[in-house]
Amino acid sequence: MLDTKNLDKAFLGHPKPLFSLSMLEVWERFSFYGIRPLLVLFMAAAINAGGLGIERENAAAIVGIFGGCLYLVTLPGGWFADNYLGQKNAILLGSIIIALGHLSIALSYFVSFMFFVGLILIVIGTGLFKPCASVIVGMLYKQDDVRRDSGFTIFYMGVNIGAFFAPLICGFLQVSYGWHFGFGAGGLGMLLAVLIFYFKTIADLKEYDDKIGLEQSWDKPQTKNKNIKFIFFSSLAFIIILILLAYILSKCGGAFDLNPVSLSKKMFFVILAFTGIYFLYLFFFSSLTPLEKKNLIVFMILFFAAAFFWSTFEQQPTSFNLFALDFTDRKIFDYEIPAVWFQSLNPLFIIIFAPLVALIWIFLAKHNLEISSITKFALGVLGAGISFMIMMFAAKNALANNEHSVSMLWIISSMWFLTMGELCLSPVGLSIMTKIAPNLIKNQVMGLWFVATALGNVIAGLMGGHVDIKQINSLPNLFEQCMWSLFILSIILFLIKKPIHKMLKKG
Repeated sequence: MLDTKNLDKAFLGHPKPLFSLSMLEVWERFSFYGIRPLLVLFMAAAINAGGLGIERENAAAIVGIFGGCLYLVTLPGGWFADNYLGQKNAILLGSIIIALGHLSIALSYFVSFMFFVGLILIVIGTGLFKPCASVIVGMLYKQDDVRRDSGFTIFYMGVNIGAFFAPLICGFLQVSYGWHFGFGAGGLGMLLAVLIFYFKTIADLKEYDDKIGLEQSWDKPQTKNKNIKFIFFSSLAFIIILILLAYILSKCGGAFDLNPVSLSKKMFFVILAFTGIYFLYLFFFSSLTPLEKKNLIVFMILFFAAAFFWSTFEQQPTSFNLFALDFTDRKIFDYEIPAVWFQSLNPLFIIIFAPLVALIWIFLAKHNLEISSITKFALGVLGAGISFMIMMFAAKNALANNEHSVSMLWIISSMWFLTMGELCLSPVGLSIMTKIAPNLIKNQVMGLWFVATALGNVIAGLMGGHVDIKQINSLPNLFEQCMWSLFILSIILFLIKKPIHKMLKKG
């Protein structure tokens, strides 16, 4: 049996449960990234080619709505974990619901409506799973543990092992055997995630908690809300009534338009409004201390910066995916690489470079040269800006060559810079959130953090559908607008990094 010291450094110098938590995310992400790049291609494909025959603009908007909802529901999911389920039950229940969602998508081969039922189930399950998994990783480290940032980077690397193999395997099955074999493979990955959590992760966390101790309880809710059942069923009834009302208004010629693009635009403003209201509630009406309220100000600054970043990053399954399909020379000798395979570049680069980035952070910290978290954040935004600058030149090159396909080196190099930006921003952002979030609402704040990604997904869906051979003249402008937005944001973050860093140190 491991002694206490070894248990705390059993996995690459990190706590033992980090390994099983990373493996859990490997298969959960395999399931998600296996189907994500197929969604827009499947919906946009003609019906006689096995697809749904939806226009590209609408298909991309649906993917954006789906991606936005995935992260939006982490807020109520985190609330239910805090007040009723606890992290353990939330992750287990969420995993099972996600697996049922993948099964429903695979069954859409027989009933097409099951495709959208599957998307809804994946959204609900992810709302419970995602915030709790990240929170538990943060609970493995003390507040002043210098391993925290590198631990999240390793966790992030594990996530991307699944994300790397998923498009390759699911893309191959889709090309060789049909759409629903590709979708079905993702469901098998989620079943493995359920088994790993139930038989391995729970045991590791219990052993670690008994011998060393986590920062807070991971198997019980932080508070027990007596009105949880009333709140749950009232919310469910409200959502059902809202959906029915929107449907009736759309059929009666009302102002509410169920067109995916129009719905996506409305969704953006609704998310923004509710986020602002929730933030004001936490700041003025909650029982948070003055220091915790100051941390919320830091949170909101990083929230909007992250939303900008994800609005560009999440164009991988839309604009990047469609650019690879229409404008990229994908042939190696006589074999044409499936467009979906380019979605494996991002996780591949993470697997290769995440350990190097983690080692750099530790090396700098040990030699008193540590880069502040906000500086890493700003570098992440800058990397994304360089990525879109490359895509802008790639689009101009395609336009100059009379719409002929361009070298795949353009999209490969662009994805590399985008990945470097992600490695600087995303794991560090998660680390900051677990550090400054008040214990009583830690899961809720983590859920609110993922809402930034929800906003980014919605915007990315609206922008990504415009990548089309018929609209090639607008491509350079699309990528250029993203480039300048990211460059300006990175400059702003560099200018305000000192006061934010001081606030984080006090927190």
